[in-house]
Amino acid sequence: MKFNTVLLSSLALSSSILLTACGGDDNDNNTPTETESPAPDINAVYEITVTNATNSQPLSPPAFIIHNDGYPAWEIGVAASAGLEMLAESGSPEDFISEKQDYALTDAAGDNVVMPGANASVSLETEWNEGLQVTVATMLVNTNDAFTGTTGFTIGQLAVGESVSQLTRIYDSGTEENSETSESIPGPAANGEGYNSERGINDYVTMHSGVVTQDDGLSTSILTEAHRFDNGAMVVRIERTQ
Repeated sequence: MKFNTVLLSSLALSSSILLTACGGDDNDNNTPTETESPAPDINAVYEITVTNATNSQPLSPPAFIIHNDGYPAWEIGVAASAGLEMLAESGSPEDFISEKQDYALTDAAGDNVVMPGANASVSLETEWNEGLQVTVATMLVNTNDAFTGTTGFTIGQLAVGESVSQLTRIYDSGTEENSETSESIPGPAANGEGYNSERGINDYVTMHSGVVTQDDGLSTSILTEAHRFDNGAMVVRIERTQ
């Protein structure tokens, strides 16, 4: 699997959720009277920006999905879906997005790999309701099957001009053994195999314990200490622009 280098940009990291608000409504009574017409459907536009917060882990083209509540794209202790397996092993977001069509209100796939320090953005429009949520997922490509992202992140209560951010956790999809060999790492550290239909022994999603590199004494690993991670991998920022 080949990856294109993208331009680096500066990053200000935050490990907490940040909510900024502006504006207000001077009307304390929003209940329509009998003579008022029903409120029209409201469309909302959300700009979603992801920033790679790792040292040396390119992130695959992200999957972006806006959906209603009640939809987890993954759960700890539950087997990964086929689409999540494809994303976590090969970095391809298309199958992950396609299998969620029954839930998605709108979606998009990133165009390029997101290099450390760089970012990528999409703008998605959907009919507004208070239960709107977002799911974003991407692979750490110098791994066997690590991915990062957020699912069920509530955005429906954002007013126009408000934004919310989250530093995302790193997960192990459990679909491939973490051998770290040159044959099994699809990223630029090895350019090995991506997706493999065979599943690992522990076939369920967990928090990722990190990589064990050649610098840690794993002689068969293609990875170095530069590829280690022990914290969030990506900052997701969502702003409602309309």
